[in-house]
Amino acid sequence: MKNSFLLILLLPLLTFAQPKPKTSAKAKPTVHKPLDSYIINGNIAGLADGTVVDLMNNQGGQEAETTIKDGKFELNGKMAAPDFRILLFNKQQPYTILFLDNSYVKITGTKAALNNLTVTGSPSHTDFDKLNKALTPYQAYFSDDAPDDSAALANVTKITKDFAIQHPKSYITPLAIIRFSQVSDDDKETIALYNSLAPEIKSSAMGNYLAQLVSQLNTNGIGTVLPDFTQTDTSGTPVSFSSFRGKYVLVDFWASWCHPCRLENPNVVAAYNKFKDKNFTVLGVSFDKAKPAWIDAIKMDNLTWTHVSDLQGWSNAVALQFQITQIPQNILVGPDGIIIAKNLRGPKLERKLSKLLR
Repeated sequence: MKNSFLLILLLPLLTFAQPKPKTSAKAKPTVHKPLDSYIINGNIAGLADGTVVDLMNNQGGQEAETTIKDGKFELNGKMAAPDFRILLFNKQQPYTILFLDNSYVKITGTKAALNNLTVTGSPSHTDFDKLNKALTPYQAYFSDDAPDDSAALANVTKITKDFAIQHPKSYITPLAIIRFSQVSDDDKETIALYNSLAPEIKSSAMGNYLAQLVSQLNTNGIGTVLPDFTQTDTSGTPVSFSSFRGKYVLVDFWASWCHPCRLENPNVVAAYNKFKDKNFTVLGVSFDKAKPAWIDAIKMDNLTWTHVSDLQGWSNAVALQFQITQIPQNILVGPDGIIIAKNLRGPKLERKLSKLLR
């Protein structure tokens, strides 16, 4: 999937927590007057005069810049719609992630904790902060080597689903639904949550990212039959997916030039070697263009199962048929041809197969 710079950054790194301001039980909610631009006022103790402050947009480009004076700074601009931004000091980490809208925004904190600043005044960032705090104890469950804890996964599923239901007009809700889809095998519920979003949220940057995910779920939904396809193997012989009917098959989408794919290959090899005698196999579908590189990678990574490709790169006919727009990606199919699970990486693949192939 062709993501913006900030989406690539955010999906694995939304792991920080910001301090929760203390409020009185009787405190009245702040009413924010709608604006057609944003004004960010910062007060960061310990930063020297002249420290450069950059606001980076979702393509990794500079949107605004200023400098610190007496520990303070101000940034001004306009958002077409609420979206993620990154606040950088002296063009280096640590950074602060904002979900910015056209509001009066106040940022306070210290030089010693630039990745833990307090952000107030932005309704969108308040929603982001709420979701982030709720998910902080469960960040490990969004990784490929997530612990096998059904109770914790149930909590994450409930948190993300409840947030989506309660905030259909929040620009943060697509992120909650993406998180829901990461821990849940319920494609139908993911699609239903997306469909409940307000139109302006669906058309936002994060909403567009979610729409691509939903499109893939509609095409290759868990519980549906994976359509047949045929491509040639490394010797030029046509191989049909239907020829594997009766086995558990992991259809593995990868390429020799894909570094994350190559890093994942040892996990697939381990699972294959463990379960190949228990009615399980792998069918590799490569998005390569150069046949020598494809064959060399198969040998180098010891991928001893069947491999097919039409050597058309991202224009691979199977990629287009199943709307595969990012790799590594895989689909686990049962002996009856029905999709059981998707994107089983790291320990998740072996755990799933252990439950199926006792």
